[in-house]
Amino acid sequence: MAMPRSLRRTNPITLVLAGLLSLGFLVFLLSPHNTTPASNARQTHNSPASNPLSPPTAPFRKQTTQSNGQRIPPPVVHYHLNNLTTTPDPVANQETVLILTPLARFYQGYWDNLLSLSYPHHLIALGFITPKTREGNAATAALQAAITQTQSGPESKRFASITILRQDFDPPLLSQDEAERHKMENQRARRAAMSRARNSLLFTTMGPSTAWVLWLDSDIVETPPSLIQDLASHDKPVIVPNCYQRYTDDSGKAAVRPYDYNSWQDSDRAAQIANTLGPDDILLEGYAEMATYRRLMAYSADPDPERERNKIMPLDGVGGTALLVKAEVHRDGAMFPPFAFYHLMETEGFAKMVRRLGSSCWGLPNYFVSPYPTNVRVFKVNGANCGGQVYHYNE
Repeated sequence: MAMPRSLRRTNPITLVLAGLLSLGFLVFLLSPHNTTPASNARQTHNSPASNPLSPPTAPFRKQTTQSNGQRIPPPVVHYHLNNLTTTPDPVANQETVLILTPLARFYQGYWDNLLSLSYPHHLIALGFITPKTREGNAATAALQAAITQTQSGPESKRFASITILRQDFDPPLLSQDEAERHKMENQRARRAAMSRARNSLLFTTMGPSTAWVLWLDSDIVETPPSLIQDLASHDKPVIVPNCYQRYTDDSGKAAVRPYDYNSWQDSDRAAQIANTLGPDDILLEGYAEMATYRRLMAYSADPDPERERNKIMPLDGVGGTALLVKAEVHRDGAMFPPFAFYHLMETEGFAKMVRRLGSSCWGLPNYFVSPYPTNVRVFKVNGANCGGQVYHYNE
């Protein structure tokens, strides 16, 4: 039979190349793929991590093996951090939030408040670090019990992942009683240890998909359910609400008082004191022995019940009771110095570092969160309030 004219004119080499190309295309279609393409870099937030090197913001499950007994190789995941958003509407943009808590004592009110947050829980990862003490052991056991109950309960209440770390260093204070924690002579060692704990927790848990980091103290038992959305709506690199403590006054009436004195605007007097300090000395806020006359956010609140809750003010120092940070600020290098950094440590040193990196810190004086109520006395220096500043005092 005669060969068609089109084939007689075709070069044999061309036919061979076409055959090889077709064979290669079939092999590509039928062969398994173990890498994750860049287009799928933004994974479903509630999907489990497939290997221990995956971001800790996704839950890890052990790898399965093939029928021949060989372990399936881990996937290659591409993350484009330029596409990671931190917007005033984080829910609509499905932005992940990492809530971090150094935890020496477990308060059930803290956990109940955490569960009441209205931010979608499948977008929230939790991280805790507990000390190697008897109290730390008890706190860890209580925390694990609460986690087990929550993560086995309704899916709407479950969190995307939870990490618990144990400190690899001994705490400077054996007691976590408030009076002991707030003694002036304990502040340097205590704040250095807190900085180390915060840094360990941050560097271990923050993954490439983390958009926001919320630092929440373990004794914060009352916040608005919309805390995350409210703070993020201001679109600030670092923002902190005011912290007021509920208590019963001498007449038996319910009252509130300022609690966190670490959120402030600097003063000339503080700068003068800093000039007299040695390179390793630190400034402390809220102590009569070191009156700085800074403007404290704790005393900038409007007592009017109809106050403007969204009022905002720039800050030079921040407290860590409920501190929302854009993750990019931490990625740029802002951490909690466990040493004297411009005579500041821990969260106040963090605020200074944020400013040195070209960013800014902000506070909401009329937006309140509350800690567990305890009995703490306050007094005025020399019968006056030092320009609106009342100092913390513990017997």
